[in-house]
Amino acid sequence: MLVAFSVTPLGTGEDVGEAVAEAVRVVRASGLPNRTDAMFTTIEGEWDEVMAVVRAATEAVAARAPRVSLVLKADLRPGVTGALDAKVESVERYLSEG
Repeated sequence: MLVAFSVTPLGTGEDVGEAVAEAVRVVRASGLPNRTDAMFTTIEGEWDEVMAVVRAATEAVAARAPRVSLVLKADLRPGVTGALDAKVESVERYLSEG
């Protein structure tokens, strides 16, 4: 499964980069395939392992903030691996054709 999520500290002021970096650090330490962009971090793996990482990342932010917002979107396709890169490669292939 792919899970794109965004975890944001609330009540800590405008600069949230440091707390968000803690969440990304947890994701990267998990060893699961992942990608971070300006809006979301996407991770790929099995349900239990992915959800455990999302929870740990959320808890890392919650340790720095009195309130946390979590937005999550999931793509569940049993038996499919490598989707994190394959989906982007498919779009890029169509773009290069014309």
